Amino acid sequence: MKTKVIFTIIALSSTFLFSQEKVADKFFDNYAYMKAAELYQEAVNNGEDNVHVLTRLGDCYYNNSDSKQAAVWYAKALEKDKKISPEFIYKYIQTQRSLGNYDEADVWLAKFKEIQNNDSRVEDVKSSNLHLYEKLASTKGVYVKVDNLSINTNYSDFGSTVHDSTIYFASSRDTKNDIYKWNNEPFLDLYQGDITTKDGKKEISNVKKLIFEGVHRDNLHYADAALTKDGQTMYFSRMNVGKRNRARMDKQGTVQLKIYKAKLVDSVWSNIEELAINSDDFSTYHPALSPDNKTLYFTSDREGGLGQTDIYKVDISNSGTIGEVSNLGPKINTEGRESYPFVAKDSTLYFSSDGFLNLGLLDIFKSEILKDENAETENLGAPYNSGYDDFAFAIDSDTNIGYFSSNRQDGKGSDDIYQFNIYECKQSIKGIARDSKTLNPLPLTKVQLIDESGKIVEEVTTNELGEYTFEADCNNKYTILGSKPDYKDAIAKVETTDEHGKEHQADLFLIPLINDNEIVINPIFFNFDKWDIRPDAAYELENIVSVMREHPKMIIKIESHTDSRGTDSYNMKLSDRRAKSTRDYLFSRNIAQDRITSAIGYGESQLVNQCSNGVKCTEEEHQENRRSKFIILSDNED
Repeated sequence: MKTKVIFTIIALSSTFLFSQEKVADKFFDNYAYMKAAELYQEAVNNGEDNVHVLTRLGDCYYNNSDSKQAAVWYAKALEKDKKISPEFIYKYIQTQRSLGNYDEADVWLAKFKEIQNNDSRVEDVKSSNLHLYEKLASTKGVYVKVDNLSINTNYSDFGSTVHDSTIYFASSRDTKNDIYKWNNEPFLDLYQGDITTKDGKKEISNVKKLIFEGVHRDNLHYADAALTKDGQTMYFSRMNVGKRNRARMDKQGTVQLKIYKAKLVDSVWSNIEELAINSDDFSTYHPALSPDNKTLYFTSDREGGLGQTDIYKVDISNSGTIGEVSNLGPKINTEGRESYPFVAKDSTLYFSSDGFLNLGLLDIFKSEILKDENAETENLGAPYNSGYDDFAFAIDSDTNIGYFSSNRQDGKGSDDIYQFNIYECKQSIKGIARDSKTLNPLPLTKVQLIDESGKIVEEVTTNELGEYTFEADCNNKYTILGSKPDYKDAIAKVETTDEHGKEHQADLFLIPLINDNEIVINPIFFNFDKWDIRPDAAYELENIVSVMREHPKMIIKIESHTDSRGTDSYNMKLSDRRAKSTRDYLFSRNIAQDRITSAIGYGESQLVNQCSNGVKCTEEEHQENRRSKFIILSDNED
């Protein structure tokens, strides 16, 4: 008897082995990765360990963010075929990095580069920084909102430094000042304003001119405020002065710019000092402090530079002593104009230049050179840059809110300050899971958000009202998959747009598998005059497997029926063979034999309509009679 059972199992395995891979493929294509993995695993256990099955197993786990298992199956696939698709090599690299196996990842990265030498994901990147490169290179889903500040005037307003809840900027709005002949606007002054938040939007109010102790300033430019972390010391640019604090020209009749510092004493900027890095022979201006306040960056046209104006740096000791000036070098400076340096909290350097590839005039650039001496300069592009002068960029890298200045068209004055807010465009996908027959809500339904690549992004469970909600990226295609025991999976498709905050409704209608005393699935189809289980039939029969696993005490019987075409005896034999073939498939899926009491074919003896012998019927009417029934005899749950 034991030998007979073993032989039966072997026979069943060989009968259905050919279809397991194809059945698994159908589940994979419908995002049922764990069911697919189970079937692929069975195929492997039975010797079907081809590259397709191995990589699909890897993908099942990769899409579920299980790097450990994904790595196992990708490794087996790579071992079997060294000429495997580069995309699987890349995924294997990613799993190894996720697991901290950097040496193994580097080995395969070298091979990946040989195959995909133009792939942007690895171009000019150290292998150990591949994941960082991906993050920096991708701008998908990132949006920027730009607003012209309400404080701008029809005069020049530019430059912005934020300290706590105060913004500092330069403006020529004071018409009481003398006129600067260069642009026929009043001389620049430094101003400050209070930053407040109203209805989620930043607003600036209470704008007032900064007070400098004992300075006559009608014919002097003041600009470019840079404050220390404690807010008690300010570095700023000012025109060179001579006697009686009047502008001082050099031999060529040029007034040079210099950097000064002042201390805040009783709301007045006092104790103004000129920095030692200045000279009467060249300009030094646009001060900017490093986050730790130990380095001062600035613009200068001094001799020895690489271009018209360069960006330099100098160390500042705790006592305030200034060190040696050094040029930031050819990664930053060109033969053109570099100016307006700014260092964010994350030590990213931002500056303006007309010497690199740009949209016109001054553009804003960024560089990671302070963290990597070999870093390349990157143009920020629109909307920060335009065909006009774009400069004085500043950002809070914690909040991604900042400011830049521009004389672009449609502004209020010659230069305006713009606020920007970098945000991820998000939309919501909401829906209700329902029983397709009763339309009643289905609580405790598992709902998965799946992206276009097939990866499961998020998984939730519906509440007592059957409701679910996902936050999704803009401009993406998603599949929503709902699953619940005793129901067929339901799928909905959603394509998000570029409108931030838009809501999509995607209800899920799950078809119940148990109807009264019967497990109901879609019709099982057989080839003509055949009773072998086809892959599409196996796919449907997996619903029976799921229900019986969910109800381990359930006992059923199987009935198979045909239409009236063909002889009665032929149909009886054919339906009986199909019933038993169906039963045997369930046995092959580890459903105990004592849980299926019988599998009987009834031929055309139990027609459900008028389509008996000799009656002319449509194909659809005949199809109603070609059916398999899975009748529940008992389900004694404890």
